[in-house]
Amino acid sequence: MEKPQVYSQVITLDDGRTITIETGKLAKQAAGAVTVRMDDTILLATVVASKSPKEGIDFLPLTVDYQEKYAATGRFPGGFFKRETRLSDTEVLISRLVDRAIRPLFPDNYHYETQIMISVLSADQNVMPDSLVGLAASAALTVSNIPFEGPISEVRVCKIDGQLVVNPYLEDKERATIDIIVSGSANDINMVEGEMQEVSEAEMLEAIKVAHEAIKKQCASQLELQAKCGKPKFAVEPAPENEELKKSVHDMFAKQIYEIAMRGTNKDERSEAFDALITTYLESLPEDTEIDKAMAKKYFSKLKKEQIRNMVLDERRRLDGRKLNEIRGIWCETDVLPTVHGSALFQRGETQALASVTLGTKLDEQMIDGALYQGYSKFLLHYNFPGFSTGEVKPNRAPARREVGHGNLALRALKPVMPDIDVNPYTVRITSDVLESNGSSSMATVCAGTLAMLDAGIKLKKSVSGIAMGLISGENGKYAILSDILGDEDHLGDMDFKVTGTSDGITACQMDLKVDGLSYSVVEEALEQARQGRLHILGIMNEVQPVAREDYKSFVPRIERFTVDKEFIGAIIGTGGKVIQAIQRETGTVISIDEVDNMGVVEVSSPDKTAMEAAINWIKGIITVPEAGTEYDGTVKSIQDFGAFVEFLPGKEGLLHISEITYDRLPSMEGVYKPGDKVHVKLLEVDQKTGKFRLSVKALLPKPEGYVERERAPRSNDRRDDRGPRRDDRGPRRDDRGHGGYDRDRRDDRGHDNRNSNNHNDGPRRDEAPRENNQNNNDRPQHNDGGGQE
Repeated sequence: MEKPQVYSQVITLDDGRTITIETGKLAKQAAGAVTVRMDDTILLATVVASKSPKEGIDFLPLTVDYQEKYAATGRFPGGFFKRETRLSDTEVLISRLVDRAIRPLFPDNYHYETQIMISVLSADQNVMPDSLVGLAASAALTVSNIPFEGPISEVRVCKIDGQLVVNPYLEDKERATIDIIVSGSANDINMVEGEMQEVSEAEMLEAIKVAHEAIKKQCASQLELQAKCGKPKFAVEPAPENEELKKSVHDMFAKQIYEIAMRGTNKDERSEAFDALITTYLESLPEDTEIDKAMAKKYFSKLKKEQIRNMVLDERRRLDGRKLNEIRGIWCETDVLPTVHGSALFQRGETQALASVTLGTKLDEQMIDGALYQGYSKFLLHYNFPGFSTGEVKPNRAPARREVGHGNLALRALKPVMPDIDVNPYTVRITSDVLESNGSSSMATVCAGTLAMLDAGIKLKKSVSGIAMGLISGENGKYAILSDILGDEDHLGDMDFKVTGTSDGITACQMDLKVDGLSYSVVEEALEQARQGRLHILGIMNEVQPVAREDYKSFVPRIERFTVDKEFIGAIIGTGGKVIQAIQRETGTVISIDEVDNMGVVEVSSPDKTAMEAAINWIKGIITVPEAGTEYDGTVKSIQDFGAFVEFLPGKEGLLHISEITYDRLPSMEGVYKPGDKVHVKLLEVDQKTGKFRLSVKALLPKPEGYVERERAPRSNDRRDDRGPRRDDRGPRRDDRGHGGYDRDRRDDRGHDNRNSNNHNDGPRRDEAPRENNQNNNDRPQHNDGGGQE
């Protein structure tokens, strides 16, 4: 078999890095297939289309699927099946980037089912595929036989250390103050999405211009590749037209539609009025009419769009009667749900969002196990758009791509103002339920989410609001920029431009353009009008909740966060997790510990302050190094004939000898203490050689009048030094002596029984305890003659 003919095109970025487009080797049965390579990242993009148009539809049946192969990074997929399944949220978001950039560039009458698939075959950990997917999809369409009014391309632009960089490496992107994806053709920009660190409108516009220059080069390279190997485009049959019917519908309804649009009514009244016009007309037709009713409805729909656009351009007013830059009425309130950690209701016109905030511990973090990224997220935002919000019947299924995209936009808007972990140790989840919708529920989610977090007590750096802008353009350069657009204005307009930010700058944006030839001056004007609207909304929000509540609500779990030396992590966790599980079980708290920067970071969470303090004291007791001369509150753990073993710090026990309990001589330990008794002790000594602890109660008591301290014989590290060598003629050691202690039958070589002797020079010292097995377990206290140190 002959080796396939391969065609390639190399794109060189301004910094010398290259992107290579190649076709002819892989997936040759697809209508178009290319690979795009940057460093070691390789994407395969394929496009196929049905042989005939799909009947009975008036939309583009386009599907875009982006998928990251785990094999690309040498990893197995998680889960039971160990294979790629449904697309992750990240893959859905990247699929939407391509869809929104590609969809406007097909012929109006193109109703062929079309599928674009983009797969990551090889992944360089430092190259981000989402900056290459638009180029890959467009290149596959450009060399295919599918009619496509491109090419286009997408690039990422980041402002890093004050410089704008196209398609930067991942390690550099982390320092970016601007991070946007821009899509466009050689002539125009048609999509922008990204997040920013409170940048100005001028900075954002500069980044878009830099992106467009790179896009122009990439579009030119695609045309060069098409000239080498592109297939002829198949023809799309024009839609059937009935000029006579079109004129009839225009003459009959143009004036009536214009009048309804001028009334300034609400959504339902307006819809009912428009529907009544066409319904009455169709019902008036005789049964044997030759008029195509479906075509009549299509002409009516187009006429309605045309007349409303004319009304806005000519009258400089809106469908609901507002001025072009006027924001709908707003009201909002916080603390609306009594058992929720934080809640807020935000209403703007006929759009209403209810946001709930839940504060959790580190254990509530979202684990992300993607093919290209693994990590944890402490900030989550979930957006729900039920059918009743628009008065429709819709089954309650998993979140659709639109819901994933809108939720992600709101999350990116709020992420830059989230406080540092030292200020906010919580894992935060916002749930936004859209209860009514007529224009930009995602921006309502941003506002409601801000208020709900402030109600929860989260110390945001600043409040964030959002606004959706629209554009209607006409002939002779006439245009109208609309603030706070309605759902109808989004549908009939040429631009949907969502901008979020604080009083000091932009934090996120999403722009989709449906018109060619939009000048930068118009974009600049739209950004300034959006800033004014954003500030207006912020002013209303600040009247309701200007700052975070001083303290969290009473039922919110408190979190204490502190660091310990790395060497203590094992002691806190214990063998098999016994210690940390015991602390959580006995105190009812939630504890997590991680190693960060060569230190152990401990988080203790509980709604009960007393329980939290108990857990913290327990942990601090484990990591505390006992110091001689310090007083402790201890617990009697066991009783021996010669004294009691007292746990004076968690996991640390020392010997409270019978002679150190009182100044009076105690004949025995009977009735003095019992296990579980609390006792205040002083640490007399830490044996530097064995690590054993000697405790005393007597040292804390006032000395009786006339009391004379008995002189103690000095200890020696080797007591046999002054007794000479061990005698070898003493015979074997006795096995019937018992396990040791003061009850041992120990006799010296003169035959004296020293068990009850008062002669402290000949017999054993009163403060000498038996030696037991020295076990060094982090989670098990040692019982020995001086206590055990872990």
